[in-house]
Amino acid sequence: MPATPAWPPASTPRLFIDQPLGPDAAPLIDGAAVHYLLGVMRLKAGDPVLLFDNRSGEWLAVVAGAAKRSLTLRIERQTRPIERVPDLWLCFAPVKKARLDWIIEKATELGVARLQPVITERTIVERVKSERIAAQIIEACEQCGRTALPELAPPVKLPQLLKDWPGSRALLFADEAGGVPLADVAAPAPAAILTGPEGGFTGRERELLTAHAAVRRIALGPPIRMVAAHPAR
Repeated sequence: MPATPAWPPASTPRLFIDQPLGPDAAPLIDGAAVHYLLGVMRLKAGDPVLLFDNRSGEWLAVVAGAAKRSLTLRIERQTRPIERVPDLWLCFAPVKKARLDWIIEKATELGVARLQPVITERTIVERVKSERIAAQIIEACEQCGRTALPELAPPVKLPQLLKDWPGSRALLFADEAGGVPLADVAAPAPAAILTGPEGGFTGRERELLTAHAAVRRIALGPPIRMVAAHPAR
């Protein structure tokens, strides 16, 4: 028996579309996606496109018609249902642009359910560009095959985050001063991981964290890792 071909084919474009998808849907593509599909991928009538809508999973569509600034697709079938991911949040202090891009990309690829920017005393980013982060989330999902977008929460200051923290969710605090090795932590779901800014947490912030009932201090090992290796502690 011949081997089952890999799915999806590497050459098949994959796009997020903020329109409900289903057997009778006829999605209309416009904007930059049209240039990508027609100008870059050189699609023509009948060519396949994979779509996901953050509601119903992934669908195979084909090009039904093209105009100068829009593209009509026809749904063929569902390829995968909406995914289920572990109920894990990443709470992170925003860092400089290139390193922040890396954090968003890798957290999305690893299946984080929610991304929560946290403003700390040493956060050097003046403004969190939520629209840009949202676009990065979509791009990462398109590339890695996820069928659901992680939720992007509004930025919040650390004291307010702790004040509003749900008691049922463990908050794993990556503390450079030490803690339980991550490999030894059996955190029940739901849980979240908190990483800090490039300069680390201040002593006052560390006191707030260690005094909170939901916080569990974890250690990532003795080396001080750069943000390029993982989110700053």
